[in-house]
Amino acid sequence: MFDAIQIFLEVHEAGSLSAVAKKHNVAVSSISRKIDALESELGIKLFHRSSRRLLLTDTGEQFLPRAKNIAAELDDARQAMSDLNGDPRGLLTVTAPSAFGRRHVAPAVASFLNRYPLMEVDLHVSDEIVDLSTRRVDVAVRIGVLPDSDLVASTLAPLHRLTCASPAYLARHGRPATPQDLLKHDCLTIATPPIPAGWWCYPGVNRELSLPVRGSLRSDDTESLLHAALAGIGIVHLASWMACDAIESGQLISLFPSINHTHTRIRPGIHAVRMPGRSHAAKAQLFIAHLRSTFGEPPYWDRILHKSA
Repeated sequence: MFDAIQIFLEVHEAGSLSAVAKKHNVAVSSISRKIDALESELGIKLFHRSSRRLLLTDTGEQFLPRAKNIAAELDDARQAMSDLNGDPRGLLTVTAPSAFGRRHVAPAVASFLNRYPLMEVDLHVSDEIVDLSTRRVDVAVRIGVLPDSDLVASTLAPLHRLTCASPAYLARHGRPATPQDLLKHDCLTIATPPIPAGWWCYPGVNRELSLPVRGSLRSDDTESLLHAALAGIGIVHLASWMACDAIESGQLISLFPSINHTHTRIRPGIHAVRMPGRSHAAKAQLFIAHLRSTFGEPPYWDRILHKSA
């Protein structure tokens, strides 16, 4: 049946039985019999056939993406069996959000290539959410709460957010004692809804909904909010993976270290996702395992949580 599915895909792409027959150096009747057998096995008609051209039927159109997935999964399985007999090789395409990609994924890619020198990686660092059903991407790193989908998701790390301010800001305005005190302070916030899950949320405060904080700067770019906080403009609520270096160097101070990293009712995370049938599964899983190993458990950027608790 797998052979017939491959022939079906080739006939669809070529638009004729004769072109596929010529490619395989067989009679047209041989290709026709494979299509007939597949239609009989599935109990559906795949093509409208005429002397001039072949067109997919409605049921053929519905079967097409499934056939592509089956063929891709079979190719992945063959590749996985091949990899058992040698070092991993070939191309892996990876996407990651800009700030996290630069800080944490790019170094992990470098160590991955050092470990597997026959591999190649196309790394795309962008805040664009790539549609994995239409673009061939092996692994996409995504941050937040994942929506329900057909993607296979692996959690790489939890996502903790820390409320931080510079020593200069605290010297001028005082240090808030509780999250509710943030309502009296200059807070650096996201400019355009929707607000990411978990922003300005604290256990037992405001029914664990985002506090309605306000401030002199709003931006859609968290890097800009980080730089403003470092400059003493206001208080910021950032992921620990972004704030960790500034906190360790003393440029920022974590304001509520005993509660900031406690889970609220929303549990966002850092995930690696892939699309079955559109990713090289064996190589994708190898890379995801490398990310987990490189990040650690708990991830290395969360060491500040334990130092400041």
